[in-house]
Amino acid sequence: MRIWLDRSVRVAMTVAGRLLSISLLGLFATLLLPAAASAAITEFPIPTAASDPALITPGPDGALWFTEPAADKIGRITTGGTFTEFPAGSLPIAITAGPDGALWFTEGGANKIGRVTTSGNFSEFPAGRGWVGITAGPDGALWFTEQSNKIGRITTSGNFSEFSIPTANSNPQGITAGPDGALWFTEAGPNKIGRVTTSGNFSEFPIPTAGSFPAGIAAGPDGALWFTENLGNKIGRVTTGGSVQEFPIPTAGSFPQDSITAGPDGALWFTEAGANKIGRVTTSGNFSEFPIPTAASNPRGITAGPDGALWFTESSGNKIGRLTAGPKRSDFKNAAKFCEAERAFLGDSAFRQRYGTNRNGANAFGQCVRQSH
Repeated sequence: MRIWLDRSVRVAMTVAGRLLSISLLGLFATLLLPAAASAAITEFPIPTAASDPALITPGPDGALWFTEPAADKIGRITTGGTFTEFPAGSLPIAITAGPDGALWFTEGGANKIGRVTTSGNFSEFPAGRGWVGITAGPDGALWFTEQSNKIGRITTSGNFSEFSIPTANSNPQGITAGPDGALWFTEAGPNKIGRVTTSGNFSEFPIPTAGSFPAGIAAGPDGALWFTENLGNKIGRVTTGGSVQEFPIPTAGSFPQDSITAGPDGALWFTEAGANKIGRVTTSGNFSEFPIPTAASNPRGITAGPDGALWFTESSGNKIGRLTAGPKRSDFKNAAKFCEAERAFLGDSAFRQRYGTNRNGANAFGQCVRQSH
């Protein structure tokens, strides 16, 4: 099983999902959740109909960039919700900001890697057939997963090389740069997490849950790598030494997608296609889940934006979503109650990091109360 289905199947699923969607919210929608774990979600319809938006990344220009595989386009949205779309290569899927100030993306329908500047100028480079993962590496090159059981590398000048994964039929999915100077990726076929150095040396680590279908992966704020288990319905964590932990997602059948990101609050955020929710998990394994206003939206990609919000794609809803989360001071009668909810939401470490101490040595809670009066 692959995260990315045949193009005709994906488009058919998109159409079906759109027919099931129920939206009475006009141009955008906002959902407010209980104060103890509140969130506001705003949705922005993509100009091109049925574009099937996939993965999303922040750009160097302060906007968010995303792929539209069903429309063969690259999209851009400002934090204010203004769209620009650019015709792209064949079936663009994964996208990331490169070290050269451009956006780089995989073309699932061709043996090419694409590049687009923030002004919309495109280049394409012959390479392996990219898949659902691409990331900037610590060596100044772009690294990506290939459909041919390889990890690809391409320099910003277009020089391409590739490395064969030791396990056959590994079906590599997401990839990210790790804190140890290596690249980490998921292997859906053999149910493993892979690691490759910039010189091409591999290590592989089995996941305890059989048939979990690991998909998205991201570096966490705790020095570990965090990944989604598409069929295992869990979020996994692997240390750079290869020790794996798993955390069950509260909602059954949530189908976490091929994207996970570290948020500005010190937690990990991910999309739940089966539950139509955005998920959050702290580094200690505590979960929160936030329903998306548009029914059957099929959320997929997610990333932290430059505005402190989480931005995500809705493949079937054909929208880009924006989520801000956390308790709101206006929902509480006094500052102390707000700070209790704030500490519970952020976790102790992130709470201390946010509020710190003042010059008189007051603790973070006291500082929060003073700032929140």
